[in-house]
Amino acid sequence: MRFGTEAMLSEYEVHSRQPTDHLVQQHLPLVKRLASQLAVKLPSHIEIEDLIQVGLIGLLKAVDDYQSDSGAVFSTYATIRIRGAMLDELRGRDWLPRSVQRDLGRVAAAIDRVEQRVGRPAQETEIAAEMGMPVEQYRSLAGELACARVTQLDEAELPPGIDEPDEQFVEVTKREALVAAIEALPEKEGLMLSLYYSEGLNLKEIGLVLGVSESRVSQIHGQAVARLKSKLSDWR
Repeated sequence: MRFGTEAMLSEYEVHSRQPTDHLVQQHLPLVKRLASQLAVKLPSHIEIEDLIQVGLIGLLKAVDDYQSDSGAVFSTYATIRIRGAMLDELRGRDWLPRSVQRDLGRVAAAIDRVEQRVGRPAQETEIAAEMGMPVEQYRSLAGELACARVTQLDEAELPPGIDEPDEQFVEVTKREALVAAIEALPEKEGLMLSLYYSEGLNLKEIGLVLGVSESRVSQIHGQAVARLKSKLSDWR
């Protein structure tokens, strides 16, 4: 059942009359703006109103969780939580924007080239240099890749010389390749994926474990997925 933004807000106000309610009203335009920015990359069957609704939920959680003595400006904190809620919604639909597919391939290729040269896991400074961009720009790009799921990397083709294999053999082989690629990840990236996919922690909780911000967790996630893609392309 779909609720409009105003209806959801009214329901929130009935159940919670906190002095921070003004933050919700003040940041409703932010929810709509972030939804509009994502919507331009989405297919027509994904409605912007759906993104606004889940973004509002992210805003409400941000209001509940925000600590004024944390040093973070609320609008910055809210942006991360709102956008994260929208991306989680897209992840749940197991859909990946074409622009993200393209960028994921670019980063994966850059990682592969660096690692072929240096013989070890590529560092973000090396990946950024390989892509010809400043580190901060690369980090922003890696954060965009966080909407990709590890399951969306399961696109590997069969090695040459194998004709019409048993379906079970294909699935087992893909799984083994993915497990091997995850085990080869740098420690922080491997831990982040384990906490997210196995332990079910959210970005805020993972950030506390790793001692980094939520946005940094997204960047680590995106880089880890790109690194996995580069490893699976080796297997293909």
